[in-house]
Amino acid sequence: MIEGHPPVRYRVTLLRAGQLLLDAGCMLGLIPKVVWSKSVPVDEKNRMTLGHNCLLLERLDDAKGPKLVLIESGSGDKLDDKSRAIFGLDGRTVLTALQEVGCNPADIGAAVPTHLHFDHAGGLTRLARAGEKPDWVGPAQSMGAPRGDHGVVRSFPNAEVIVQQREWADALNNTSVMTKTYFPDNLEPLRDRLRLVDAPPPFGPGVVPLRDDAPMAQECREREVLPGIFVFRTPGHTWGQQAVRFVDEKGRSIVFTPDVLPSRHHVGAAYNLAYDVDPYMSTMTRTWLLNEAADRAWVLALDHEAGHPFFSVKRNDKGWFDLVEA
Repeated sequence: MIEGHPPVRYRVTLLRAGQLLLDAGCMLGLIPKVVWSKSVPVDEKNRMTLGHNCLLLERLDDAKGPKLVLIESGSGDKLDDKSRAIFGLDGRTVLTALQEVGCNPADIGAAVPTHLHFDHAGGLTRLARAGEKPDWVGPAQSMGAPRGDHGVVRSFPNAEVIVQQREWADALNNTSVMTKTYFPDNLEPLRDRLRLVDAPPPFGPGVVPLRDDAPMAQECREREVLPGIFVFRTPGHTWGQQAVRFVDEKGRSIVFTPDVLPSRHHVGAAYNLAYDVDPYMSTMTRTWLLNEAADRAWVLALDHEAGHPFFSVKRNDKGWFDLVEA
């Protein structure tokens, strides 16, 4: 944004890309069940209900760049039946949601996933249909035994995909506590459509921050990747995870928040995921994210919240924060 000029604004459409059921113990890390069970309902398999939340942004100004931008993409349609059952996937995808709002996937000019785990980047590609030439053929993703090869096409054929350089490198090397979350059929078809961004981490290289240490100034950490759309690193769940900030049609700063704060149940300092590569950094990242949101009046859009996903952040009398539906 040029100083003195009004910010580029976007009309926001929430896209619900289906449910996701994950083990509540894994989602709430070291928090005992006797604590979280008071507020988090689970099914007979101890799974809590989450969502795949995506945002469709429509630029309202005459700035150069894509008119339509997609943030996040969900799990997509490439998992096998057994894997879909494990995660409670209901067959709904981001393409289902786009069809419901009358958006042609070919009209989307850019896609910005927060990171490249299957439940965030899987929807960027889809299974090739009968008679359709695949963009890529290779091993089919599965949580179980190998499935052989299948054909995949890019879901958004005219979109560049904007991701952090560190996230792409870690995805290719499978740098994750999960052995199956970065799948070739989610990654390889995107190679010639990627724009890699190198936003700085909140703390300098090799720095292990103390609890009260403040990160680098927000303005130094952000990178404007499209007119009025900024990304910044939120490490902990992955090292290259990014949040996305923009201004909506009402003039509010919206921050799409990845798995540092996936649902309303994760607002506590220690509510990290068992899937995090660095739980301590997740705690630090969540702390400064909530501070920034409270100080800057950000509205947070939570990526996995099954209910209303938009929240403002208020400080409470216990020295922490409350999420208030926005």
